Amino acid sequence: MSSDKTDNKSLNRRDFLTNSGKIILGTGIAAAAVTQTYAMADAGKEGPAGAVDNGNLKYSDPYWNRDAMARLQADLDFGKQKFGWFSGVVNGVRANEKVKPLVGFEGFSFARLIDGGDGTYKKVLREIGFYTDLKTGEVLEEWENPYTNEKVRVVPIANDPFNYKISATLPAGPEYGGLNKVEKKEIPFILPWRETGDGKVLMRSYIHLFYPSALQPEKWPRESAGKMNRVSEMFSYVIDKDRLANPEETNLQYSGAWGRITPWLPWMLMGQAEGHCYYDCMMGGYHNMDVLSPKVRAYAEKHYPKYFEAPKEWTEPSLSSLELYAREQKPAPVKK
Repeated sequence: MSSDKTDNKSLNRRDFLTNSGKIILGTGIAAAAVTQTYAMADAGKEGPAGAVDNGNLKYSDPYWNRDAMARLQADLDFGKQKFGWFSGVVNGVRANEKVKPLVGFEGFSFARLIDGGDGTYKKVLREIGFYTDLKTGEVLEEWENPYTNEKVRVVPIANDPFNYKISATLPAGPEYGGLNKVEKKEIPFILPWRETGDGKVLMRSYIHLFYPSALQPEKWPRESAGKMNRVSEMFSYVIDKDRLANPEETNLQYSGAWGRITPWLPWMLMGQAEGHCYYDCMMGGYHNMDVLSPKVRAYAEKHYPKYFEAPKEWTEPSLSSLELYAREQKPAPVKK
């Protein structure tokens, strides 16, 4: 254990700029609450992947990993917000047939950090995701399900909030209001970094979940895919190496990819039909919103203006779109 008592304290911006890359690796680190990185519950099992500590790049240091993830997910200049973006396709996957592109998907988030005061950073976030027409890019409010030939009402993803903590210990995973039971272990937070040799650094994170559904089929016969949810999310990051090594960069831009495997979306009214959805998306964190399509931006400005501002305080609970659906929607009438 390092004798430096500042190791377990949250760093304000001045401390971060002064000490980045100089924190001593320690053991016996205090446990932290869950995160996203809500998709990083298993990432530390891989350890560093082809990346060797060099100067300010402390790939084997859990405190450096904490700060690097905070710089990717938000801004270590506390109070400033960061824009995140994703865009791709939601595919249908069924046995004995090829994968079918169903709808486009595009959205964004705004996040900011709050100093937890105990060696953690509290990330507070709002995110909105819209399902779009594959040909026109228009935001869908209704959609004809090609599997059932039924016109259904489309429900966007609107997570307000999705908050989590970033610390020097590995996150245990999201609890989703107590539905997903998690086991917290004091494991140093080490991500699987890899340098490309041409000025870029790669990193990936993921999570695989299997937990009781908030949409039980007895109450939600048309929306529920079954008694259990099987959900996976996979993230890949591409980061500029010089910026990652620069302690002045409190907000790191990145590009990458995001994949999600999830039950049929409840608004598709597929019930317990065999199969699932697979999201295949690009993603990134940038200093402006230029990457966001004009049609999606205009729709959000008209119908969801509050999602252009990150929360300013920590609130509970943080739920996924599946749990929010159960709280905000009503079961569809059963077809006769």
